[in-house]
Amino acid sequence: MKTIDELLAEGVTGKRVFVRADLNVPLANGEITDDGRIRAVQPTIAKLAEAGARVIVASHLGRPKGAPDPAFSLAPAAKRLGELLGTDVAFATDTVGASAKETVAALADGKVAVIENLRFNAGETAKDDAERGAFADELAELADVYVGDGFGAVHRKHASVFDLPARLPHAAGYLIATEVGVLKKLTDEVKRPYVVVLGGAKVSDKLAVIDQLLGKADRILIGGGMAYTFLYAKGHEVGISLLQKDQVDVVKEYMERAAKSGVELVLPVDVLVSGDFPDLKTKAPADFETVDADKIPADKEGLDIGPKTRELYASKIADAETVFWNGPVGVFEHPDYAGGTRAVAQALVDSDAFTVVGGGDSAAAVRTLGFDENAFGHISTGGGASLEYLEGKTLPGLAALEG
Repeated sequence: MKTIDELLAEGVTGKRVFVRADLNVPLANGEITDDGRIRAVQPTIAKLAEAGARVIVASHLGRPKGAPDPAFSLAPAAKRLGELLGTDVAFATDTVGASAKETVAALADGKVAVIENLRFNAGETAKDDAERGAFADELAELADVYVGDGFGAVHRKHASVFDLPARLPHAAGYLIATEVGVLKKLTDEVKRPYVVVLGGAKVSDKLAVIDQLLGKADRILIGGGMAYTFLYAKGHEVGISLLQKDQVDVVKEYMERAAKSGVELVLPVDVLVSGDFPDLKTKAPADFETVDADKIPADKEGLDIGPKTRELYASKIADAETVFWNGPVGVFEHPDYAGGTRAVAQALVDSDAFTVVGGGDSAAAVRTLGFDENAFGHISTGGGASLEYLEGKTLPGLAALEG
């Protein structure tokens, strides 16, 4: 995989460099609530601009239906990028139309432009190779060189991620190089004990990575909504908690495999439960109680790990050499159910381990809860991409950059 430093050594002054970034930031009323992904790609964009390139930044945001939708415009991200770079950033109001062509043509050496949301064009995400390729052809006309730095999208076989690099000289940006280096420390160069913390809503989203980690991790700590399927598989009632009954047999098999292979699979011993899901908009005080994990009332829902579990998980992390955490262990968006996620984050900070926070929700959680990002070894910009890499899958965006 060619590096950006190699590309810069060849010279990029005056060249149109297409940077596939990941500016898929959360928005509330048109305002960015977490700019972590923009800051993550800033070094690559800044370095190219300093070298005299004419930088064209492209990304997706959300899931528009292949047509323009103001709710998913990249305009706020372009504005924030300009603030971070300390320079004006031009913005094209389409992807490959008149505005994009005019904006790119007007770029001077060392200047930056952002084109509109790639997913406003159906060709970006098309399953049909020809349709996707046709869009990639149009994108290629805008540029001379391609730099892939949108790690959060490398597991997608999309036009700007997979097809476009084949049409232009290409290199990997600083973010992708960093992310891949970190993931190798979680797969090929692991220091032990290796502890994995998995949370999030659905156990089905994590089954493939659990399957792989059963042969690699020393301990796997389970939290979040997915924990209740594990508790149910152990024979416990879980009330109205999130439960995927269709995954129970698989979960039972994984628990048996963990026991046979010596992997410590740790489940909550107590949980915070309530009969009402919390109001995440007003964050009004919640009505909850703490119960043992095997005594969840029939009319209550588990929404966070309890204090005993927080202490237990912290103790399981304390002596680790490597920790990978993906997924909040409770409804952290509400202050009454953020304690578990805060405890996990604090345990990572307090440990001497190489710590990796993987996934948009986990990354948002540590920032929302006020943690210093530098207190962690690495905060990944791509949860899905990280998980698929750990599952041993070939990621289309990385394969394209290696080609």
